[in-house]
Amino acid sequence: MFNRRGTLATLTGGLLTSLLAGMAQARPDAAQPQKSPMDPTEVFPLWPGDAPGSAGVTAVETVVERGDPNGLRDRATTHTRKPTLTVFRPAKPNGAAVVLMPGGGYERVVSDKEGFETGRWLADRGYTCFVLLYRLPGDHWGAGPDAPLQDAQRAVRLVRSKAANMKFDPARVSIMGFSAGGHLAASLTTRFDAKVYDKVDAADDLSARPDLSCLMYPVVTMVDGPAHGGSRKQLLGPTPTAEQIALYSPDQNVTDRVPPVFLVHAADDKTVPVANSLMMFTALKAKAVPTEMHIFEEGGHGFGLRSIAGKPVAAWPSLFETFAKRHGI
Repeated sequence: MFNRRGTLATLTGGLLTSLLAGMAQARPDAAQPQKSPMDPTEVFPLWPGDAPGSAGVTAVETVVERGDPNGLRDRATTHTRKPTLTVFRPAKPNGAAVVLMPGGGYERVVSDKEGFETGRWLADRGYTCFVLLYRLPGDHWGAGPDAPLQDAQRAVRLVRSKAANMKFDPARVSIMGFSAGGHLAASLTTRFDAKVYDKVDAADDLSARPDLSCLMYPVVTMVDGPAHGGSRKQLLGPTPTAEQIALYSPDQNVTDRVPPVFLVHAADDKTVPVANSLMMFTALKAKAVPTEMHIFEEGGHGFGLRSIAGKPVAAWPSLFETFAKRHGI
């Protein structure tokens, strides 16, 4: 995705253009989260009782403070037992909502760096945001690898059920997933209508299809080589079958019913190979799904908003805004 001089290149709906160096900088207001803001107090339980398939689950939910050299909070939840949606309400709603799915290799959910910070940034721009704390597949839930997808489907349906009260359009609900959370978002994008749980209330009569999907340095494929080994092992175990690999590789499940998709990755990502986004982009184009992909020369993995200053990836927030607005979100 680079020219002979190594200049950053961006793929937009199939057009390949070189970006000038000056365009790699985001707007001044786009880059940095504030230090130690208060946590939101509005948190919804995802399920009215125990999550589906909870019989026999003995894992203990734990929040780990991981520390950050700049004094920012960096919490991760392991062994999620009670999935939730944490709400960030905008002062001036723009009529759209975003469900955020942080990463963590399907071993944990990293709530601050890829959830709360992005939620605050989007809320400042009018989006009503919901950060999803989802269950992890290694905790022996009844649905196994579909337990996170149960939570993701339920999250979008529950968000839509709250649209009138919270002043956004139920037809303008997008999702944004990071790393393994990007795999969850990509799975929801392609398997939004898969029946993975039984109806629990009226919210489940609503569609789980997102109106737009943003995949940030996503885990996509379960195929040997480009697969992120840790995520695959947590999701499918050490020896997945060919059928499991196909079902849980979102690029192999793209249809023409998939919503517009925005992809972001850094070419120097040493954790999740950039091939994951390239494979997803190729599959989306094959089905004529509206899509835009940005491959940046530098950024590494897990940058979110926290680690973008001075790097080419600093452009991603404003690029996402432009894409979302163009598609009505």
